[in-house]
Order: sequence, then C-alpha cells, then structure tokens
Amino acid sequence: MGISSQVLRVYMAGPLFTGAERCHNRKLAEELRKLLPRHEFILPQDRAAMFLPDLAAVVSDCLKQVRDADQLLACLDGPDVDSGTCVEIGYAIALGKPILGYRTDFRGSEIEGVNAMVRYGCTDYVMAPSIERSIEELAAMLSAKLSRVTR
Repeated sequence: MGISSQVLRVYMAGPLFTGAERCHNRKLAEELRKLLPRHEFILPQDRAAMFLPDLAAVVSDCLKQVRDADQLLACLDGPDVDSGTCVEIGYAIALGKPILGYRTDFRGSEIEGVNAMVRYGCTDYVMAPSIERSIEELAAMLSAKLSRVTR
C-alpha cells in the first residue's frame, strides 16, 4: 500500500547536543511538514525532555522510536557522524528500515563526505552543503525522496 492513504512516520536522527543542532532539526521538520503534511516527523529532542536526566530511558525511547518509524532521516553532519546517530542507523539497517541520510557539512571524508559504512548503510543520500543550499532547499530535496517511500 502506498503512503497516500497512511501517515508515514519519519524518525529524525542526528546530533542534538547544541542549540544550533536542535534548531536545525526543528526548522527542518517545520519545512518538511509544509511539503509533506501527511508525514509525521519524530523529533528525539522533544521526546528526550520527558525522560531526562535518565539517559538510559532516553536511549530506550530513541530505539523504540526507530523501531516504530517507517523511515529514518539521518543528519550526517560533523567531521565524523555522531555516534548515537550511527547506532540508530545500524539499528534501522538491522530492522530493514529505509534510511535517508543527508549532509549539510561541506567538509569531506571517505565517500560523499562521510564514512563509507555510514554512507553505504543509507538507502539513499542527499548532499546539500549549507554554503550552497538553504534549509528550505534542503527540505525540498529531502521531501522528494521521502515522498517516494512506501510501507
């Protein structure tokens, strides 16, 4: 069955330790909701507030949200991809979930800017350097790929 009649749940994995990271995640979710109103975007930063300071509960909830999601949208920014994001990607791979990785960081690494295991672990990938693309342009690029995923 296609996504036209059902809500697609998208878990937004990525580093969320700085205000800038949380702001990027929230703004991207807002832009994606405008383009894909029938998608539900799960922000781990919002869910974590229910469990903090219990980090074990945060981890447990993040893994549950990956398990319950239809797709993982993973921010692969940084000189090396955030270790928690890597765990979420690995878990999604094990569950057979589609993973759309994206990178706004223009620094390079092994394959298209990221570690080869992470890049090739993603079902699909978008490179949109922040010095070339706005968050609205990034959302448009990602929404085109997210809208093709079916359950």
